[in-house]
Amino acid sequence: MRYSSVSAHAMRSIVLASMALCSPMLSLAASSANSASVPNTSAGAVQSAKLNHAFDQLSQQFLTSLWRISPEMAIGFGKFDNASQLTIPDQHSRDQWNAFAKQWLAKFSAVDASKLPVQQSSDLALIQNFLNGSVWQLTTFREFEWNPSEYNIAGEIDSILNTDYASKAERIHTLIKRLKNVPAYYAAARASIVRPTMEHTQLAIQQAPGALVMLDQVEQEAKAVKLNKLEQSELKERIAEARTAINGYKEWLVELAKNQNPSNTRSFRIGADLYEAKFGFDIQSSFTAKEMFQRAVAAKQAMHQNMDKLADELWPKYMGEQVKPENSLEKIGMVIDKLSANHTTPDKLMSDVRAHIPALESWITSHDLLDLDPSKPLVIRETPEYQRGVTMASLDSAQPFTPTRDTYYNVTPITDKTPEQTESLLREYNHWVLQILSIHEAVPGHYVQLLHANRSPSIIKSLFGNGAMIEGWAVYGERMMLESGYGDNAPEMWLMYSKWNLRSICNTILDYSVHVLGMSQEDAMHLLTKEAFQSEAEAAGKWRRVQLTSVQLDSYFSGFSEIMALREERKQALGDKFDLKQFHEQFLSYGSAPVRMIRGFMEKN
Repeated sequence: MRYSSVSAHAMRSIVLASMALCSPMLSLAASSANSASVPNTSAGAVQSAKLNHAFDQLSQQFLTSLWRISPEMAIGFGKFDNASQLTIPDQHSRDQWNAFAKQWLAKFSAVDASKLPVQQSSDLALIQNFLNGSVWQLTTFREFEWNPSEYNIAGEIDSILNTDYASKAERIHTLIKRLKNVPAYYAAARASIVRPTMEHTQLAIQQAPGALVMLDQVEQEAKAVKLNKLEQSELKERIAEARTAINGYKEWLVELAKNQNPSNTRSFRIGADLYEAKFGFDIQSSFTAKEMFQRAVAAKQAMHQNMDKLADELWPKYMGEQVKPENSLEKIGMVIDKLSANHTTPDKLMSDVRAHIPALESWITSHDLLDLDPSKPLVIRETPEYQRGVTMASLDSAQPFTPTRDTYYNVTPITDKTPEQTESLLREYNHWVLQILSIHEAVPGHYVQLLHANRSPSIIKSLFGNGAMIEGWAVYGERMMLESGYGDNAPEMWLMYSKWNLRSICNTILDYSVHVLGMSQEDAMHLLTKEAFQSEAEAAGKWRRVQLTSVQLDSYFSGFSEIMALREERKQALGDKFDLKQFHEQFLSYGSAPVRMIRGFMEKN
């Protein structure tokens, strides 16, 4: 499953950024150079403090300029000062963003990281990675040309409408202004698209109605606000024009899709060179993509050996006198298939998920695994229509600048499926796996980690969090819960956990194999159904996802494996002084930094 809040806003806003270039900024070059020769005395400490303060000022000036150039990114992070401005995604805006990024890279390259404390030097590294990655996205990866689903106004409208950063009247006025440029937005989108992939074209067609739903919501919410006649007229006119633009974009894509075939469109597979580069920017691991793939292959083999023992233990209880097959994977699959019959129903899905949260919170507290914050409740809702089509569940979190905003645990309802597809999906998210899903997305996974991240003293780490650390923590949370005895240490829970954890492992194997090694759909389905024991419906959904995304699927296993390794390192270093809760609290206190950075913090402290 996927944490999906800032990343979607942020990457789209790189494409949509407009320019309001910054005023002259503070330079650290002189301070950095001067501090190099200052001895470690009180005078040196003063100089160091000045340097640290100068870096903090520069970082703040960078953020101020960032919010100005990209209202969409600002909205994604909970800043609404310029929310009335809709960026037109044309070449002019992309050129301006490129210039902005290069200008700030030059400013930050003048900073001597060796003169900064660890927290700030890591902030510097995250900023530089973000800026370099955004330049690479626009100049080399160029997703704005081949992914039509990049262009969708729904997310920002949703944030403005449903975040109480101002009165409802003010938010409606903001939306009236923002909607003015919707026709130009979709016109620029059409002009930007060159040989889009078939898969991303279909996704854009599927998601377009979600933007229309958001316009309907604006219309409804506006009825509760006193608008004068001119404002009422403007809103009505701009919503009508926006609907026309969205429908026109969708119809254009539908016509485009009629003529698409593998010979005249771009492949969704990005290839080895782009993959390694994207892995470097997105995952920020100590390993290359190829090395992480090899580690995942080894982890899969070890997991299969573990599951074989669990299947043997459970066989008499569930399979009776039935003869065990000689093939280990077949045996494991038969036991999993038997257990999977214990599942919820489409009508009870949401209520069952809602029941998980208080039970998980009670377990965390009673077993003293982590501190929770009862003042920040989690809202469980059906996934908004404009976000559907990629994952079963996700977390849409409050951001550092809007910490009081609700955090949503999105669960996609099971609708518009055949009885066979419905049963397949329910068996995949059976009695045990559905609990593990809530552990991953909510407690102690994404929801708890992001609450801690928003309290981090580093706003940079909160804003430019590392996806592998975020996903890795959620996967680690699953292991931590079972290690503490959750699920009564039952072999059924451990087998289903192992199956679920195998998803993270096989995510990496699948993603690398498909995008770099050219794995076919047939081989991908075999990997997922026969070696990862996923249902046909879930495997089909994962195949769809690997066609629509790249590298993101690596984040689960990459982050998890590095967190587990770090925990073992701390155990070895501290011996009897190692405390699990203290490890968790300290690990999360550094915000969503890459695990390799957190390792450095913990070793130093």
